[in-house]
Amino acid sequence: MPFNRLNETHIKNLQSMVAPDRISTGASVLDLHAKDQSHHTPSRPELVIWPVKASEVAEILNYANDNLIPITGWGSGSSLEGNPIPVEKGIVLDFTQMNRISNIREEDFQADVEPGVIYQDLNEKLRYSGLFFPPDPGARATIGGMIANNASGTRTVYYGSTKDYVLRLSVALANGEILELGTRASKTSSGYDLIRLFVGSEGTLGIVVGATIRLVGLPVEFSAAVATFPSIDAAGKTVFEIIRSGLNPAALELLGPECIELMNREEGLELNLSPTLFIEFHGTTTSQLAEVLDMAEEISRAEGCINFEPGVGRVQRDRIFKARHALGEMILRNHPDCGILIMDVAVPITAYSELIATINTEMAETNLVSYYLSHAGNGNVHLNIAGKKGDTQEWNLIGQIVQRLVQKTIDLGGTATGEHGIGLGKRKFMVAEHGTSLTWMKKIKTLFDPNGILNPGKIFP
Repeated sequence: MPFNRLNETHIKNLQSMVAPDRISTGASVLDLHAKDQSHHTPSRPELVIWPVKASEVAEILNYANDNLIPITGWGSGSSLEGNPIPVEKGIVLDFTQMNRISNIREEDFQADVEPGVIYQDLNEKLRYSGLFFPPDPGARATIGGMIANNASGTRTVYYGSTKDYVLRLSVALANGEILELGTRASKTSSGYDLIRLFVGSEGTLGIVVGATIRLVGLPVEFSAAVATFPSIDAAGKTVFEIIRSGLNPAALELLGPECIELMNREEGLELNLSPTLFIEFHGTTTSQLAEVLDMAEEISRAEGCINFEPGVGRVQRDRIFKARHALGEMILRNHPDCGILIMDVAVPITAYSELIATINTEMAETNLVSYYLSHAGNGNVHLNIAGKKGDTQEWNLIGQIVQRLVQKTIDLGGTATGEHGIGLGKRKFMVAEHGTSLTWMKKIKTLFDPNGILNPGKIFP
């Protein structure tokens, strides 16, 4: 269905719905909302609105639906697959001013939040309560954006992803109806699980305007270790053995030597330039964690570990994981003449080593600069490949490599995206991964958004 462009009447009507300082057609504002942190082509919206309450969102959606105007939700713009890029222009709803933490119920391990709350800010407020919100994508992401993408990160292997922490949702539908989903009870078997339908839907079915999220207790004790290996394959086998052993690491990150070299140079670390596992365990006593680390070292040594440094303290641990989270920005800074394509896939743990071997083979046959990093504990692999801006031949080669690697991932029983979402970059793999079930996804999309105004151009090929 063709969309309408905004005219003066539309803009005047929309201006009546919010305060004058919360609506803009300014060029710089439109440019800021034209692109996320991905390599995908920018697309400027025609209007940006900053809502501050659910009723405003509902009124704007209702008007846009009646007038066939596309709408895209916006959190912090930290997405990596073009998820919030307004490819059909129209209106962007920026939720950065809808950022209140409405209620914290410590005894229930719950918090009520608006979509624009930054998850680090919530955890800062919770720090003296002994509770925290575990999903940790690294960037300063909003909780609304995390829900839209089902974000995860370094601690997913132990704590799970965003979908595991959403108890209730308030969602504004395309027609302006506010839908209340879920319960504050810690478990339920009542009816269809519509919350899971909206989590990860990238704002294509409805726009989150409020959530009740589950919190957990901060770990009493923690311990970390750094293990270096002669090859990524050896490190990958260690990952499998640690998971199989039932040691339950809180984080299990595998980085290639090119990442280690960058982290050493930028953050003043002194890590060995080898494929490296960063391992973290949470527990109740130091003696328990010491035993777990001994077992982890034994497993690592059996797989050819070169060096195992247990008992990394909190200061060093924080420095390492700060550098780990900043890797994406480091890579961009060190390749100013390049775009960076980030391949995000995930496979079953048993297929992890085979995928790594395929990546090594693919990259060895090129002169491309690439960086291998992964949330190894759940088989989630990221490959960052640098391509010269404007070099069509090089970008065609990168595209062919990614096509083969993603297809290999799907053939291994994996998924085209572990945490970054479909957005623009992974749409072409949806048929291969989902087959006939994609037809039913389209039917669900049509049911909730018959005019297709919500984040059009995403998810479906």
